[in-house]
Amino acid sequence: MAGGRARRLSRFALIAACSIPLVLLVAAALGGRLGANPIEAALNRLGYWTLFFLLLALLPTPLRLLFGWTWPAPLRRTLGLVAFSYACLHLTTYVGIDQFFDLHAIVADVVKRKFITIGMLGFALLVPLALTSTDRAVRRLGYVRWKRLHRLVYLAALCGVVHFVWRVKADLREPLVFAGVLTLLLAARLAGPLARSAAKGLVRARSRSR
Repeated sequence: MAGGRARRLSRFALIAACSIPLVLLVAAALGGRLGANPIEAALNRLGYWTLFFLLLALLPTPLRLLFGWTWPAPLRRTLGLVAFSYACLHLTTYVGIDQFFDLHAIVADVVKRKFITIGMLGFALLVPLALTSTDRAVRRLGYVRWKRLHRLVYLAALCGVVHFVWRVKADLREPLVFAGVLTLLLAARLAGPLARSAAKGLVRARSRSR
C-alpha cells in the first residue's frame, strides 16, 4: 500500500514538474511576451519540450543496462505520455492556430516542406505507443509484441531530431545537442546487450577450455 502511494506521489510530482514549461508558456502568451511572432514562438517551445521529454523517457533503459539502476523505470511511461501530450499541443497549435484548420494548406505544407513531413511521421509513430501505454494493452498484446512495438519510440525520437534540425535555419546548436544526446542514448542502449553477449561468450569459452 505504502509503495503504491509513493509511486502515485512520484508520478504526480513528475507530471507537475513537467507542466512547468507549459505554465510558463501560457503566462508568456497571456502577457504578450512571445515576441513579434507569438505563434512561431509557441510552436518552437512546444516542439522543444516534446523532444526534451521524449529523450528523457528513453533514459531509464540505458541507466538500467549500464549501471543497474532500476528506480527510474517506473517513471518512463509517465515521461512518454508527457512527451506525447506536448506533441499533441504542438500539432494542435500548428493545425488550429497557425493554419486555422485549413486542410488544403496543411496537406500542401506536409508535401512541400520536408521538416513538417518528418514531424508528422514522428507524431504518427507516437500515437500507437500512447494508445498502448496501459497495463491492459501489455496483457492484450503480450509483453514481447508490446516491447517490439514500443521500440518505435527510437524512430519517433529520430524523426523529432531531424524535424528540429531541418526546422532551424541558422543556429543549429540546440538541435545538434539533441542529436548528440539521442546518439548517446542509442549507443548506450546497444552497448548493454552487446556487453552481456560478449561476457556470456567469454564465460562459455573459458568453460570449454577447462
